[in-house]
Amino acid sequence: MAKNLEISLLLDFYGDVLTEKQRDVMEQYYNDDLSLAEIADNFGITRQGVRDSIKRGEGIILELEEKVGFAKRYRAVQQGISQLESLARDIQFENANGYTPNKRIDDSARRMLEIIGQISE
Repeated sequence: MAKNLEISLLLDFYGDVLTEKQRDVMEQYYNDDLSLAEIADNFGITRQGVRDSIKRGEGIILELEEKVGFAKRYRAVQQGISQLESLARDIQFENANGYTPNKRIDDSARRMLEIIGQISE
């Protein structure tokens, strides 16, 4: 079973819908990088029990992501914010290095960057 960063991200979004034990097992596997044997020792269960718990949890969070798409939307918003920030900085640079810098353009670009900063927090 190859460890998948996507599952780790989905755990952040949907981990609360899992049972506490499923969530703990999956976090130890994906976030703490523990082996099936180490997790089995931690919970007093078999490696197969750990694997089954991980598989059930994966199924639940993958199905949720397919239905609601919060993680996909989050990534798209973050990418859009990054692009907007880059464009606003380009506008500021071009305006500052032009023949007659426009204060209104500079103020607008600065305000855009402030809003992006608030959204990104």
